[in-house]
Amino acid sequence: MYQTGKLDPHYPKVCGHRGNVLDVKWNPFNDFEIASCSEDATIKIWDIPKQLLTKNLTAFRKELVGHARKVGLVEWHPTAANILFSSGYDYKVMVWNLDSKESVIMSPVKTINCHQDVILSMSFNTNGSLLATACKDRKIRVLDPRAGTVLQEANYKGHRANKVLFLGNLKKLLSTGTSRWNNRQMALWDQDDLSVPVTEVDLDGSSGVLFPFYDADTNMLYVVGKGDRNIHYYEISANKPHLNYLMEYHSYNPQKGIGVMPKRGLDVSSCEIFRFYKLITTKSLIEPVSMIVPRRSESYQEDIYPPTASAQPSLTAQEWLSGMNKEPVLMSLRPGAEPLSPQPLPSERTLSMPTAPTSPHLFNQTESLVAEDGRRPFSLLEEKAPRWAAEHRQEEKKTWLSDGFDIFECPPPKTENELLQMFYRQQDEIRRLRELVTQREVQAKQLELEIRNLRMNSPRL
Repeated sequence: MYQTGKLDPHYPKVCGHRGNVLDVKWNPFNDFEIASCSEDATIKIWDIPKQLLTKNLTAFRKELVGHARKVGLVEWHPTAANILFSSGYDYKVMVWNLDSKESVIMSPVKTINCHQDVILSMSFNTNGSLLATACKDRKIRVLDPRAGTVLQEANYKGHRANKVLFLGNLKKLLSTGTSRWNNRQMALWDQDDLSVPVTEVDLDGSSGVLFPFYDADTNMLYVVGKGDRNIHYYEISANKPHLNYLMEYHSYNPQKGIGVMPKRGLDVSSCEIFRFYKLITTKSLIEPVSMIVPRRSESYQEDIYPPTASAQPSLTAQEWLSGMNKEPVLMSLRPGAEPLSPQPLPSERTLSMPTAPTSPHLFNQTESLVAEDGRRPFSLLEEKAPRWAAEHRQEEKKTWLSDGFDIFECPPPKTENELLQMFYRQQDEIRRLRELVTQREVQAKQLELEIRNLRMNSPRL
């Protein structure tokens, strides 16, 4: 897991498709099973040996044959075991039940035919009872995945969506795409009313597709642009302005693609709350980027790790197909903890803002979230507290903060790149201190002139 270095060019691969592979997804309930789809119009299910590959894997466990054209997307159901969704260039979304004993499944249990063009993105809500799609016909749809009916459809012409994402249990959708002026844009929607977006945010004029990632445990939204060198961070609120921009992570190398580690795979001992894997094709490199809340204590931090989805399904495939819905089975990220019983999640989570009630799992003090490679941090919104307490904390940390960064909680640099970033940050701090000294000198001279004028103009006693 933590091994780094260059791989042997002849390292074993999974190579059973007859065309280019367009999408790969790990089974959320089995760390050794993946689904892949290809231009050969098939979906294949692969069993990965627990001792990892020793030779090329060409024997698949199951093959799903039903699409008439190439298959672009696959998506596992978030709560039901062995339910897989696929979408192809035949404009169809197919639902597959993998509980079948057959090695080749020729027909899906359900085919959804409501789209008029290629499906660009699919996303489930928390319990998998709703499916959202973004289509090339410029429409966002919310579907009943079992009945195949369209519950909501966006005909808004001012936003062309490429990706769509359910925001946990906030009853909101987020889409990324372009505005009518071809600026990259994010739009937030009410899942029960897609007539007009709740809010729109223009980013820039670049052309790379924006990939959104949402962490419902911390209300954090990460937006990654293909070909970009940065990752934007937002905090999501159920109240206006909904999208609160925080900061962005900068890198010297552009990402061609990106993946994320499931929450149960994070390093809780270092307070890691999210981890990306950047594909850097210019260097033939996959680079991990960790988001860490720096704390001095090495004990488990309960407030930043609320119960999260486990690797245990809450439904069988047949139960879900028969119409049953259940919330995910939750687990604590505390080492050695057992999965919790399924329970409904709160209908919405609110941020710790002065105008909103405080969520119990958010931070108990002002903290900074930093990328593991030492990039400049950003501050999360402060929790509701009495003004005197906030001022006390500010005074307490005042002498140890440098540009909003706690110098004692900063991990030492591990690479030359981190050392260079630390050097630049120190240079910025030196420049800021010099400007401050200059301002103080100017103020002192002005005060001296005022005193001199007062002495000259005052009558002698």
